[in-house]
Amino acid sequence: MRSLVAILMIFLLPHLAMSQILGSLGAPIAEIRIENIDLISFDTKDQLFVSNTSGDIYLYSQDGKQLNLFSPARQGRLNQLEAAWTVNIFSFSADLQEYRILDRFLNPLAENGFLPADVNLAKAATLGNNNVVWVWDESDLNLKSLDYLRNLIIQSQPLNLILNSANLEVSEIREFKNRLFMNVPASGIFIFDNQGNLMRKIAANGIKKLCYYKEHLFWLEGVNLMAVSLLTNEVINLSQFDEVGAKYLQIGQERLAIVSNDKVSLYTIPTWLKHFE
Repeated sequence: MRSLVAILMIFLLPHLAMSQILGSLGAPIAEIRIENIDLISFDTKDQLFVSNTSGDIYLYSQDGKQLNLFSPARQGRLNQLEAAWTVNIFSFSADLQEYRILDRFLNPLAENGFLPADVNLAKAATLGNNNVVWVWDESDLNLKSLDYLRNLIIQSQPLNLILNSANLEVSEIREFKNRLFMNVPASGIFIFDNQGNLMRKIAANGIKKLCYYKEHLFWLEGVNLMAVSLLTNEVINLSQFDEVGAKYLQIGQERLAIVSNDKVSLYTIPTWLKHFE
């Protein structure tokens, strides 16, 4: 009997440990305060881009010092802000029905509306590889890929048929490692290949913003930092923190940022998270 218990403990301990809290985030290295903070995104150098509800985009160093500011002529809240691409910054506004591509210094490179490309009601959009913008068109419930250099629809997938649902409240789409992730908070995360074909679904509900790190999807659930493996679908409670009113997080190369009601708290990624697999 003792030998049986010992064998069971050898197999169960790793799984039990993964379900427990691994560590804390420590103290923030900086706190960024902007009126009406909305979206954040890290670039590949851990510079942080922050938007407010008017669509202004601020650029901060990896230590939290403001470096630049872009204020568009047409003000409108952004639904998407992405800086993780090597060269470009991407933003999208459903209110204005347009997307914008900027360089690393926040100089506009392209600014286009969707109507000329036969997208009638874009509710989510993201930048993809090979000059592609992925668009969720709520008017016909189609996931579309758009060649933004030619402003031409390349392909279109009717997701109400594929997902067997006529009520898809999509909050965000993002491309990660040649896969497209669609966040439907009421039902989970749908994963598509680079041709828009459905691969599988992750049953993680209520995620506000997609955040990726080391083949895991991260989100905040109350005071807990949660993760789900993109390989095994295993859900893990990683940490607890004292950030009052925390909404969501983003993770860069060496920095982690948490958005709360009135600020962005900037952390160095703790050692335990760097070693997390």
